[in-house]
Amino acid sequence: MTVQPIRLFGDPVLRTPAVEVVDFDQELRNLVKDLWDTMESQGGAGLAAPQVGVGLRVFTYHCDGAMGHMVNPVWTSVGDDVQDGPEGCLSIPGYSWDCRRHRNVVARGWNMHGEPLEIEGSDLLARCIQHETDHLDGVLFLDRLDDTTRKQAMKEIRAAEWFDGAVPTLKQSPHSFFGAR
Repeated sequence: MTVQPIRLFGDPVLRTPAVEVVDFDQELRNLVKDLWDTMESQGGAGLAAPQVGVGLRVFTYHCDGAMGHMVNPVWTSVGDDVQDGPEGCLSIPGYSWDCRRHRNVVARGWNMHGEPLEIEGSDLLARCIQHETDHLDGVLFLDRLDDTTRKQAMKEIRAAEWFDGAVPTLKQSPHSFFGAR
């Protein structure tokens, strides 16, 4: 098992869009294994490559009875239903806040061997797919919080023992949410 250190909020790699995977080789398979081992050791529902300092479009997931990984994922919403619910992040340990997400999504991408994948998710799995894909775009779930909640979240994060005092930035997701953040 190769557990990697998780990058914490404030690390610039979390705000840098990841690049597409072009080589489906042993190095990619090692990355997927490292992501899986790290996610499982931390009890996470998902983990994206930038969270371990690797700027590639890869994530793992294990939630709602579904588990696996996706390479170069792209998701679309299915219907207009939304969900508000608690969301946390291994890069912001110990905290969660209510965040709005699409209730149903379908994600398309590839597995570590270059074979096409499609995942349909609702509720927690849909939230996970959206959350991890946001990581690949350099977006954190904090960016999706309403203004009042985001201000409170930033206050709590600044007081966290693990926070290093870096000036946090907010970013607009390339995935529109009904025209809003």
